[in-house]
Amino acid sequence: MKAIIMTGRPFNIRSVYSEDLRSRLADELTMYEPCTSLENFLSRKEEIKDIEIIFSTWGMLPLTEEQIKEYLPNLRAVFYAAGTVQYFAKPFIACGVKVFSAWAANAVPVSEIAAAEILLASKGFFQRRVKSRAQWTNHDPHNHYPGNYQTKVGLLGAGMIGRGVIANLKGCDLDIYVFDPFLPDEKAEALGVKKADLDWIFENCNVISNHIANNADTVGMITKKQFDKMGSHAVFINTGRGAQLVEKDMIEALKEVPTRFAILDVSDPVEPPVEDSPLYEMDNVYMTPHIAGSIGNEYHRLSEYMYSEYKAYISGGETKYEVTAEMLKTMA
Repeated sequence: MKAIIMTGRPFNIRSVYSEDLRSRLADELTMYEPCTSLENFLSRKEEIKDIEIIFSTWGMLPLTEEQIKEYLPNLRAVFYAAGTVQYFAKPFIACGVKVFSAWAANAVPVSEIAAAEILLASKGFFQRRVKSRAQWTNHDPHNHYPGNYQTKVGLLGAGMIGRGVIANLKGCDLDIYVFDPFLPDEKAEALGVKKADLDWIFENCNVISNHIANNADTVGMITKKQFDKMGSHAVFINTGRGAQLVEKDMIEALKEVPTRFAILDVSDPVEPPVEDSPLYEMDNVYMTPHIAGSIGNEYHRLSEYMYSEYKAYISGGETKYEVTAEMLKTMA
């Protein structure tokens, strides 16, 4: 079987595909020289026409249906060792090519860090960081930070990451509420969570964590209306995407009640935020540079998931992470 690694970011090949995995692929497949740009792809028409399998990661080339049919007439499957496939998958699926994504692997570190931040936020960890001896106090007479017993936590979205957060918080005595119109009541009960609408969560939960799928229907859905409902010491965590919220509305609500807090791993419309963004100067904002997803050794988990998926696919076994056209309507 003939295969190729395709990504416009060639530096990702070595970071995502370990030397050991690249060796396994070379032993099992006829591996072509990686395709690292659209220009490179277009110049290799005769060479790559027999390719059956594409392995990829961040930087996958977004080809058109016409290009796929003309240049890759024998292509059977794309194994994408990264998360969202929204930006390239539709033309491949329309051409009858199966697309598999390691979104489940990338969901692991996001759900881990989100759960950790939720537990820290309930203790006032971020707000109560000590900058001087005068701030050193363990006494909170007003009970602003409730800790992690019977504390209301709101999760926005119960997809792969949201469910991972729920699993990581299992065993903690938290009251978890979920906003997700696609979550059946029986599934919520099985997960041990309660369903609630968006406004209720912002008004009643001590910590709110965003995991809403990133698509056209969810852009700008969290506005001043919701942020104004946040409690005076509530915490908003965003390890998802910045596009789901109206950033200026969040900033305004945080300025109006400076004891509210936001922990942001993403921003919108650009990452990092523009140079003069007030987010850099606000004491009640804690920013990290999009580190919730896979980093370091975690990259290798992505390609190993896709290697296992490839092995299942070629053997006729059960695959787990195929992305269909229907799934693209709701997934991140």
